[in-house]
Amino acid sequence: MKLENIIGQLFIIGFRGSSIDPDHPITVDIRKRNLGGVILFDRLLARGEDQNNVVSPNQLKNLTSSLQQHSSSPLLVAIDQEGGRVRRLKPERGFPATESAAQLGSTNDPILTALHASCTAQTLAKLGINFNLAPVVDLNIFPGNPVIGKLERSFSAAPDCVIRHAEIWITEHNKQKIISCLKHFPGHGSSRSDSHLGFTDISSSWQKEELIPFAELIQHHSGNLVDSVMLGHLFHQGFDKEFPTSLSPAICRDLLRNQLGFNGVIITDDLQMQAITDQYGLEDSVCLALAAGVDMIIIGNNLEYDPEFLERAIAAVLLAVAENRLPEDRILEAWQHTRKMKSLLD
Repeated sequence: MKLENIIGQLFIIGFRGSSIDPDHPITVDIRKRNLGGVILFDRLLARGEDQNNVVSPNQLKNLTSSLQQHSSSPLLVAIDQEGGRVRRLKPERGFPATESAAQLGSTNDPILTALHASCTAQTLAKLGINFNLAPVVDLNIFPGNPVIGKLERSFSAAPDCVIRHAEIWITEHNKQKIISCLKHFPGHGSSRSDSHLGFTDISSSWQKEELIPFAELIQHHSGNLVDSVMLGHLFHQGFDKEFPTSLSPAICRDLLRNQLGFNGVIITDDLQMQAITDQYGLEDSVCLALAAGVDMIIIGNNLEYDPEFLERAIAAVLLAVAENRLPEDRILEAWQHTRKMKSLLD
C-alpha cells in the first residue's frame, strides 16, 4: 500500500450532513484517500446548525451503511455516546435514554451499569456504529470542573469505583463488537478549565492517583480489555515542559507505552480544540502527534468545518517524512496498531 494511503487510515474525521452521495467530501476522502474512520455529531457547532449527522434511527442506519459501502476496508464509525448529558443520540430523536456516569457511579449497582452499557452498545450495533469514544475514566477530583465534573461524566472520585464501572461498560460493548476508548489520559478530572476553549494546565492540580484507572484497566487480568486510549489536550510540566499530552513523546512513549505497558491504539482528542489550535497550526500538530507516538488523530470538523483538511494533512505528513521530521517507521507502526484494532470488527 502506498504511504499516502496508509496515512489516510490514521485519521477519524467529521463531516457535514445526514446523508452522502458519491461527490460528498467525506465520500471522496474514503474512496480516494483511504480514510480510516468518521466521527458523528448531532449538531454542527461551526455553522450554528442544530442538525447534522443524526436525525433519526432509520436515517442514521442508512448513513452508516452508505459510508461503509464506499470503504475498501472496515471503516471506523465513531461517536461520543457516554450517557447523561454527553450523548449524540438523544431521546428526542428516537434513541433510548441512558444515565450519566456520575449517576451510575453514585448508585454503584453493577447490574444497573451493565443494563445501561448494554442498552448503549446494542443501540450502536443496530445503527452500524462500531467505535464508542467512552468510557471516561477521569477521577472526579474537582467537582466544579467545567468539562468533567459539572457534566457528570466521571463515575467517581474513587479509583476503585471508576475501574469497576468502566470494566462493566467495556465488557458490555465487547459483547456487541463495539470498540471502546478510555479517556482522557493522563486524567482530566482535576482540571480547572476546558481544553475545548484553550490552554489547560494541570501541573498543580493533577494527582498521581488519576493514573490508577488507566493502569489497572490496561493491565487487566484478561490482558486485552483496553483497545484504545484517548489523550487529553492537557499540559503538565512535570511530564513534559514543552508539549501538551497529545503531542508529547514523554506521555505517549515513556508513560503510556513503556511504564503502563499499553499496546493498543493511542488516539488524540479532537485536534481542533483551542488547547491545540491556539498554540500550533493544525497540520503541524498532526505531524507532532504522530512523531510523539500517537496512532490515530481525530479531526471533528465540528468546532471548525474544513472538508478539505485530509488532503492537506496527508501532504503535510509526507513532507515531514521527506524532511526526516517524522520517521516512516513511525507511520507504519501506527498503521499496525490501527489494523490490529480494526481486526476486532471482522
